[in-house]
Amino acid sequence: MASVAERAVLEEEFKWLLQEEVHAVLKQLQDILKEASHRFALPTSGSGGAVKQENFVLSTSGTDQVKGVLTLQGDALCQADVNLKMPRNNQLLHFAFREDKQWKLQQIQDARNHVNQAIYLLMNRDVNYQFKTGSEVLKLMDAVMLQLSRARNRLTTPATLTLPEIASSGLTKMFTPALPPDILVNFYINLNKLCLTLYQLHVLQPSTTKNFKPAGGSILHNPGAMFEIGNQRYEVSHVHKVECVVPWLNDALVFFTVSLQLCQQLKDKISVFSSYWNYRPY
Repeated sequence: MASVAERAVLEEEFKWLLQEEVHAVLKQLQDILKEASHRFALPTSGSGGAVKQENFVLSTSGTDQVKGVLTLQGDALCQADVNLKMPRNNQLLHFAFREDKQWKLQQIQDARNHVNQAIYLLMNRDVNYQFKTGSEVLKLMDAVMLQLSRARNRLTTPATLTLPEIASSGLTKMFTPALPPDILVNFYINLNKLCLTLYQLHVLQPSTTKNFKPAGGSILHNPGAMFEIGNQRYEVSHVHKVECVVPWLNDALVFFTVSLQLCQQLKDKISVFSSYWNYRPY
């Protein structure tokens, strides 16, 4: 049990924490998250200027079976050239985005929105704002951490899709020449990588003795996965996944981690003070 003198000292230290150190941490968080937001290479409202285009080459290691050249502009794939060497006859197939098409990467867009929401929460408590209780700081940190966790999760956890969802997505209509019915493609972000998955299919004949069992949702489907679309049944025969590191996505993930650590450290300091007394809401 703290003495009256010790309690008075703790009160003063806690007052200093609320008035000075909390705002120093909030400023540090704002600076880090603004850097993270800049990494998404999207112009803020009113800033104007075109977003730079970045080219990435994705290929299978050791072979040239699949090669993709993708052009990323902010949160959109504005160009894609894909070459596939067919395993059976070495025939080379080439597909490219139509000039009037681009594919939005929703993961990047969502992550950026969560970062901006975190920045908004922090800016709402400017340097003149007076925090009255520790619980007020904890509530703010929890709200910021929720947005940062969501931003990170959008990049680290790609959507699980069924094969019919991939087949019926707008992505299948992006290419010229049109994709043949036995080819499916999917683009997504996984951690700091831009990924391209290409599925080769074969038609399951009605006379087949195989037990048809449609595959559920997955980030990556394996050979043997089956699905039905338009009264036609298919089985995945080959899967090709190629990927490439996007450096600024790696930067963003590091900024998220550092920011989450800062939030937690501030929460821990508040908790240390609250452990000394329980008669006020901290």
